[in-house]
Amino acid sequence: MPKVTVDGVELEVPQGATVLQAAELAGKEIPRFCYHERLSIAGNCRMCLVEVKPGPPKPQASCALPAAEGQEIRTDSEMVKKAREGVMEFLLINHPLDCPICDQGGECDLQDQSIAYGKGGSRYEENKRAVTEKYMGPIVKTVMTRCIHCTRCVRFAEEIAGVEDIGAIGRGENMQITSYLEGAVQSELSGNVVDLCPVGALTSKPYAFEARPWELTKTLGIDVMDGVGTNIRIDSRGREVLRALPRVNDDVNEEWATDKTRHAVDGLMKRRLDKPYVRRNGKLEAASWNEAFQAIADVKAGSSVAAIAGDLVDCETMYATKRLLKSMRSDLLEGRQTGLSYDTSNLAAVNFNSTIAGIEEADVIVLVSTNPRWEASLVNTRIRKAVRSRGAKVYGVGPEADLTYPVEWLGDDMSLLGKMPKAVTDALKGAEKPALILGGGALSVEGAHGAALQLANDYKLVRRDWNGFNVLHIGASRTGGLILGYAYDGGIKALAAKKPKLLFSLGADETDYAQFEKSFKVYIGHHGDAGAHAADVIMPGAAYTEKNGTYVNLEGRVQHSAKAIFAPGDAREDWSILRALSDVIGRTLPFDNFEELRTRMAKDHPELAEEGLVALEWKPPTGLPKKPKGQGVHPIKDFYLTNSIARASATMQRCSAELLHADDEVLEAAE
Repeated sequence: MPKVTVDGVELEVPQGATVLQAAELAGKEIPRFCYHERLSIAGNCRMCLVEVKPGPPKPQASCALPAAEGQEIRTDSEMVKKAREGVMEFLLINHPLDCPICDQGGECDLQDQSIAYGKGGSRYEENKRAVTEKYMGPIVKTVMTRCIHCTRCVRFAEEIAGVEDIGAIGRGENMQITSYLEGAVQSELSGNVVDLCPVGALTSKPYAFEARPWELTKTLGIDVMDGVGTNIRIDSRGREVLRALPRVNDDVNEEWATDKTRHAVDGLMKRRLDKPYVRRNGKLEAASWNEAFQAIADVKAGSSVAAIAGDLVDCETMYATKRLLKSMRSDLLEGRQTGLSYDTSNLAAVNFNSTIAGIEEADVIVLVSTNPRWEASLVNTRIRKAVRSRGAKVYGVGPEADLTYPVEWLGDDMSLLGKMPKAVTDALKGAEKPALILGGGALSVEGAHGAALQLANDYKLVRRDWNGFNVLHIGASRTGGLILGYAYDGGIKALAAKKPKLLFSLGADETDYAQFEKSFKVYIGHHGDAGAHAADVIMPGAAYTEKNGTYVNLEGRVQHSAKAIFAPGDAREDWSILRALSDVIGRTLPFDNFEELRTRMAKDHPELAEEGLVALEWKPPTGLPKKPKGQGVHPIKDFYLTNSIARASATMQRCSAELLHADDEVLEAAE
């Protein structure tokens, strides 16, 4: 490890570190615009200039200069101060002074650094250049006159998102950043360029002119749009969520978020259930809470009661429902609402065991009937990183899809799991860290789960220091539901065969309710979607931003989300609805507040007590059928419209129409 001196302080730095990283290890703040820790080094903004000896007697860009033994680095000399002032003066030559109407105002790197390192005046008196606006799709708004050519957006699109839709044309002062043919950026991660842009050139189109950062209340939350468990910050004003931004968590989402995570939040205010409803004479009519509770109490169900958990439900709601059913002597619980049925006797056999961050270390990956780009976009970026940095080889069984990295597709037939081509078996045998990812489409094929477990055993995918067997769940509630027992033997079809007299639907909007035609259906949820339309009683619940909750992501990581706003109208938090109902039906639940509920849940399920990865012992089930029969499928048909919140979102509807269905003529309202 080389030793360097930074402003008179000697320290050791890791081999391969840059001067900028060395200075930051010494506690020095180095200004930058183009440099970003997760992107390649461009070295084109020149804001990070420092003085280095031995070396030429001039300022040098610290982001692109390797730290070497014996270097003396100065970050506070007069030369450095004047050089940074000069760079800032040049950057502001063409930058428009429109901070009062710029959405980046208040959280802008250019504002902050011009105050800290700028000169305070400009000698430039010529006309400023102007750049025509570019079109980048429904998510990203452009004001390219503000662009300082840092190229962060270009590098993100190419390196992380895997789409070469953003690039630069022209040279020098005539250089412009634009999308390919000025069309929409074809990526489900495009919104991240807004966070990356250090100026106001790229801002959020749905959030334009909505609020200033100091007006917003910031709450730490967990995203429920997929099974990744993206760490987010929920920004709200009053009783409305205005935006969701990613938080840094290197184990889960790094610092990225999908466009659905960011922009489906406008659906939280649309199509909301804000009062109870009871079906009378075939028609749903508004009712009071007492009337709704009494309608349920009048159903003489006995122990013939079941519950189905939707994809967005927190663990506390599922636990409270489980306790209510237990008091009624029923264990009819199911969370796989689309009809999946697979062995859950060992949860490690249905878990993403490599972990989200760990899949980067794999050198051979077999994808089985999964499209991770849509099912778990931030897992897909990790696989892409394994391909780019480690040269990982990826094979695919199932329908082909553009995953942004090379995949050798072997065919659709799931029987391939039992007779892999020799090239694949040789690769698995020679791999240091082989991995298999089984998607929801594969779990719907009888025998695929058993064949995948046999494959893992034959080629030693599970070792002392590595577990390469992974199941990719697409629901935020799925892993938590499996821990809590929401997996009835035989799946939802077997549950329906029991013909329950009373059925609780916990936001289950993807269920086929025709199979529960004779059941009295109670829907506890937040949007007027398919589940509400089929219900006999609707009890309005709280969305994920309106309640505290515990969520377990696809790798078995327990995470807590905090309440940002209150639910609209008469809607209540789901657990409190169940607690009040239990009183009316004479089955009082043993908790009176959320803290007591969470304590009870932790006592019954200690693995949910603390945040972090749940330890799962690898004891895969034996005796499963191992001869898959059928074609693989992709369970997600439209990335942007996968749940009730997204379907209510105008932004997600526009993304679906324009990016997936090539609807170029999106009508605008007349002014």
